[in-house]
Amino acid sequence: VQLQASGGGLVQAGGSLKLSCAASTTIGSIGAMYWFRQAPGNQREWVAMDTIFGYTNYADSVKGRFTISRDNTKNTLFLQMNSLKPEDTAVYFCKGISKGSTYWGQGTLVTVSS
Repeated sequence: VQLQASGGGLVQAGGSLKLSCAASTTIGSIGAMYWFRQAPGNQREWVAMDTIFGYTNYADSVKGRFTISRDNTKNTLFLQMNSLKPEDTAVYFCKGISKGSTYWGQGTLVTVSS
């Protein structure tokens, strides 16, 4: 399974971006998918998760601002990010867990200017 993240860029505080993570396989077969992020000098942190059972969850820091979703017809995971803050600046990674194996995308940079 290969995951390809895209959609990052430069945005002003208060703005929005939508990240995409395209999967090389049927995304409905990937039991759990996640977004993580890593800011410069920091450890990678979990942002959001989505399961094939419809369960979603978010880190407190993004709850109410970010929305994770899947489009099974496009085999793509999304992260809609609204009301962006400078502290959201990071490289964002998608991750999938399927049949006991873990897969990571290559990351996409999000920069939020104040």
